[in-house]
Amino acid sequence: MRSREENHRLAHNRLVVGQNKLDKGGENVRSWMKMIKELTIRPKVRQIRKSPSYSFDEELNKPLSGQTVKEILSKSSDVLFREFFLQGKERIPCILAAVDGLVDKNLLDHFILKPLMVDLAGHQELAQVTLSNVVDKTLQSLLPGLEIKKISKMGEAVDAILSGDSVIFFGDLTDAIVIGARGWANRGVAEPITESIVKGPREGFSETLRINTSLLRRKIKHPSLRIISLKLGDLTNTDLVVTYIEKIASPDIVSEVLRRIGTIKMDAMLGNGYIEEMIEDNPYSPFPQISFTERPDVLAGKLLEGKVGIIVDGTPIVLMVPVVLTQFLNVNEDYYQRAMVAILSRFVRYLGAFVSILAPSIYIAVTTFHQEIIPTDLLMSISAGRQGVPFPALLEALTMTVVLEILQEAGLRLPKPIGSTIGIVGALVIGDAAVKASLVSPLMVIIIGLTAVASYAIPTFDLSLAVRLIRFPLMILAGILGFFGVSVGLYVITIHLLSLRSFGVPYLSPIAPLRIRALLQDTFVRAPWWALKRRPQLLDVEEPRSGGKGKG
Repeated sequence: MRSREENHRLAHNRLVVGQNKLDKGGENVRSWMKMIKELTIRPKVRQIRKSPSYSFDEELNKPLSGQTVKEILSKSSDVLFREFFLQGKERIPCILAAVDGLVDKNLLDHFILKPLMVDLAGHQELAQVTLSNVVDKTLQSLLPGLEIKKISKMGEAVDAILSGDSVIFFGDLTDAIVIGARGWANRGVAEPITESIVKGPREGFSETLRINTSLLRRKIKHPSLRIISLKLGDLTNTDLVVTYIEKIASPDIVSEVLRRIGTIKMDAMLGNGYIEEMIEDNPYSPFPQISFTERPDVLAGKLLEGKVGIIVDGTPIVLMVPVVLTQFLNVNEDYYQRAMVAILSRFVRYLGAFVSILAPSIYIAVTTFHQEIIPTDLLMSISAGRQGVPFPALLEALTMTVVLEILQEAGLRLPKPIGSTIGIVGALVIGDAAVKASLVSPLMVIIIGLTAVASYAIPTFDLSLAVRLIRFPLMILAGILGFFGVSVGLYVITIHLLSLRSFGVPYLSPIAPLRIRALLQDTFVRAPWWALKRRPQLLDVEEPRSGGKGKG
């Protein structure tokens, strides 16, 4: 038999083991809670990945030197280094650094290397060039061009080279010259695919930042147009600009946009989607809170309304803030058509949005709970169509909606030559075979087809995605509670929309809060141009009048 001391020792060991397991379990719970907090709670400083500390970061803090830059970048085969001598009063060794494919080689040969490699001894003024004054003399007398500046930091030199500029280093000087000689291949100005119109301009943005800003300048030829250049991404150093019209855009909104962009900390920024998700007010809302466009005329029109644009290098998509819900159902062609035609087009789009959201839910609620509101002849027709179908209306609608989503996604991702066949396969093969096999009723196929066609009337892809997302919970509520469930779902959606803000602007403005003038001018209807005498009062614009004149 065990002694009392052994029993005490065994009990103590069990207690220690249990305490260790409890402590370990508590640590696991705390680690899980920390991970959930990191994934769900967005910090004040918007960051996605911290930049690692690379070995050449220390080199970038050293004094500027052409040889050091060559050591940093020489391992990349696309970085070119041209060593030569500038012959003035002294024979000065120089290094020209550029990236192959990002610079115009003809420009470098004829306007940079050729002026610097000639013998300057025969010129009275230029023959006085020495190592101490070579940078200033080169800037003042030797090199033509507009985009030339002096730099004195290693990081500026490396960033300029990798951004497509050329840099000239002179001997062991800690100053260098950056020359704008960018000349990479780019896509020309073409008509946007996602915003095609019948009547209006055909030009769209491209992937080159300066082409996009020039297209905007062609639309707004006024000195009040502000274009502020920024950079994002510790590794990508992506260029972007924030643009607005001074004295029209609210200073509070402009400063808030700049503040939110300034708090973004990431190592890579490859497109506008990175910024959109980081600066929106409510990241868990299915509704888009930032609009986008590929058309310069649309961006110009929104800037004239007091909004702010964000143009990112490398993408033809331009972000615009703030935004309201009704903006996603209006298109730029409304302003090129006559007022009555625009009103009719808007009515069709609003009707399509409501049908896309509610058609499957209403069908489920009526056929499951509220058959008494259906006329007798129609009820008999629906009953005959559903005869032999083994699934309830809810499961039937969910299955067909999921099939519709699969077909839409497949048609979107397939190559264009075979993408059009998806509609034929879905409509004729799958739909007809499902009806003949009594898996779905003919009326359900009609409802789903009507829902798909109605969703295509929504002009903005982001809002169309939100409608497709909220359609599913409405269908489930309709299958459980009927019209009461649909009403509850719409009530929750309305409360959510009322609580949304886009950079301080109510998402449902001018409906809530109600602004009669804006509602009658350019929301559900579009007043004639001669009646649009004031800017939309959705924003805190400094200059409310648009400058328009009355009719006649």
